[in-house]
Amino acid sequence: MKKTSIIIPTFNGKDLLKDCIYSIKRHTNEPYEIIVVDNGSSDGTVDICRQEGITFISLANNIGFPVACNKGLKIATGDTLLLLNNDVIVTRNWLQNMLNCLNSEPNIGIVGPLTNYASGKQQIDMPYTSLEEMSNQLNEPDAKKWLQVDRIVGLCFLFKRELMDRIGLLDERYSPGHFEDDDYCYRARNAGYTFRIAGDVFIFHHGSASFAKQDMSKVKLLIDQNRQKFMDKWGVDPTIYV
Repeated sequence: MKKTSIIIPTFNGKDLLKDCIYSIKRHTNEPYEIIVVDNGSSDGTVDICRQEGITFISLANNIGFPVACNKGLKIATGDTLLLLNNDVIVTRNWLQNMLNCLNSEPNIGIVGPLTNYASGKQQIDMPYTSLEEMSNQLNEPDAKKWLQVDRIVGLCFLFKRELMDRIGLLDERYSPGHFEDDDYCYRARNAGYTFRIAGDVFIFHHGSASFAKQDMSKVKLLIDQNRQKFMDKWGVDPTIYV
């Protein structure tokens, strides 16, 4: 039976992680495994993983999002792989609808949902009310709502194992984070894959929780630096795909 590996990097986000795990267990009927990669948290995150009976990797230090994702991907056993931010709450039909989209055509490599907080086309263009109401409105299976796009944001990033086998893991030069998802999409596109927004999936995203406690000037500097790394690597500005 096919299975999806859900990889959740986290750092000192115990309460967010607990809500995320709860929502997965409540709203996921398809076979799955959860792998939490803890970036050296000091808030009892590991205790949550033990209590929930979840596979986890406990790191001594915060090594950043791309490196943590790669550590999770290396031990994942699923046929499909999903990178998920710890500050996400999933909703009914979320995984099945995304899998339906991913598997609808052989050249689709990556699928993402609609959400209340994201850059680009995945952010809903309607007022957010409540999680239940939004999922009631948006999460009925409907292939007509699938949209081909040029990039998928890494907050909920579902892809085929064959894609990883072809293009490899995330590029760790972007640690601690920003543009590693754009880089992965660029490489996937070069390998002949296309991307879809599963417009019949809405999930809630708290938004930038991992960077929330940082000085915003430092965050902006990091974004600018990683954007430059992308341009140095590929010779194009990643923002043209937003």
